[in-house]
Amino acid sequence: MPGKVYLVGAGPGDPGLFTLKGRAILERANCVIYDFLAAEELLRFCRSDAEKIFMGKRGGGPRRPQEEIDQLLISKAREVETVARLKGGDPFVFGRGGEEALALTRAGIPFEVVPGVTSGLAAPAYAGIPVTHRELASSVCFMAGHEDPTKEESTIDWSAAGRGGTLVFFMGTRNLAAIASKLMAHGRAPETPIAVIRWGTSPQQQVVTGTLQDIARRSAGLQPPTVIVVGEVVKLREQLNWFERLPLFGKRIVITRARDQAGALRERLVELGAEVIEVPTIEIRAPSSWEPLDGAIRRLEEFQYLLVTSANGVRNFLARLRACGRDVRDLKGLAIGAIGPATAAEFAKTGVKADFVPGEYRAEGLLEALTGRDLRGKSFLIPRAKVARDLVPRVLTQRGARVEVVEAYETVTPEYPAEELERLMTSPPDVITFTSSSTASNFAKLFSGRLVKEVLRGTVVASIGPITSETIRELGLAVSVEAKESTIPGLVEALTQHLQSK
Repeated sequence: MPGKVYLVGAGPGDPGLFTLKGRAILERANCVIYDFLAAEELLRFCRSDAEKIFMGKRGGGPRRPQEEIDQLLISKAREVETVARLKGGDPFVFGRGGEEALALTRAGIPFEVVPGVTSGLAAPAYAGIPVTHRELASSVCFMAGHEDPTKEESTIDWSAAGRGGTLVFFMGTRNLAAIASKLMAHGRAPETPIAVIRWGTSPQQQVVTGTLQDIARRSAGLQPPTVIVVGEVVKLREQLNWFERLPLFGKRIVITRARDQAGALRERLVELGAEVIEVPTIEIRAPSSWEPLDGAIRRLEEFQYLLVTSANGVRNFLARLRACGRDVRDLKGLAIGAIGPATAAEFAKTGVKADFVPGEYRAEGLLEALTGRDLRGKSFLIPRAKVARDLVPRVLTQRGARVEVVEAYETVTPEYPAEELERLMTSPPDVITFTSSSTASNFAKLFSGRLVKEVLRGTVVASIGPITSETIRELGLAVSVEAKESTIPGLVEALTQHLQSK
């Protein structure tokens, strides 16, 4: 029995508009065949062992013949159980999904169509243009801006297009002058508003507006992919242009957190309109041996305090607590200190409330929270990274406490594709964020032998707090932005204020 092919709509470009069903299919597909207009970020939903095949067209390069794509779908369906054909927008709206479905039918291959959000609706919406409006347009028509060149004659009813309503053209960039001329020849007034939207719904979105008589001149040089909107609704853009007014719209921002921890920062920046580039400079790994931590957990009754200085430390500590046959009830009697709200939140997930969280989210703040307490003879357990500041254990020991520091995890510099680093060098980002000293020092390691100052020339450097800032300056970089509160929300707020004030 052959496998099944899913023709999946990838949406218009914003990965947030991808459907839940589409994601579920990518998560189980053995093979994913994707196009240029399908956001590559969606590939993170794929299985680690999935075969990924690019079948699109980049930068004016050669286009794969449709017959070749059809044959690939058929052959892969005969090899594996599930094939995902990831297509930009909606497969059945100028996506040639109908042709692929017919080819599969003729070959006896079962298929399913998963609709996507079409750019014909989404791009205008992100440009502040509703394609219908009670007072301005009661109909909308999707039209091909470039028809199949093998057809003997056009099947577009230009006389109907000239009568009214909103028109949305796909693939019409290079034919824009001809489209405008035909519409005017068939009854549309030369003053009819028109908008050309390039890379709609993405941080690279560009919109050029004008009228039928001047749009070709106004949009000269604008390259595909575009969606063209014709009609009175285009006038509403001036009032409804919400996307391009987001505070970080179009800013290219590098985040250097570990990939599995970057979600909160990435999502917030994207919500504010930024283009996020992930360059994970740290990777969290288990220690070489769990025995020191396990041994301390087996002796929990010996300790009066548990201090944790990162969310990673909490996660691994609680995981080993379970691995040792214990649970959070065994933490009763321990005074638990968390260095900040994110660390405390990891405890809260299991119903454990931290006893104290300092107002200043760094080691000095943790020590200040213990001021006034008699610590002589008290035992502290500190599960933390392999390499970390020794300030807390040193000061506690000076105050007469017994401190046991155990390794809960280590951070290493991950390997990163050389071509990605080269691309970052040739096109510096607007902003780079550092959320720990490790992210900053490891970034420098990634560019060993190169001047980091040259890589980030003209780039805004944003730091999560004073300790990270100190490391950044030691690397020879100037800190442009420092969060007042050493948290992800604090970093985003400081960065937003800085960029808006410029």
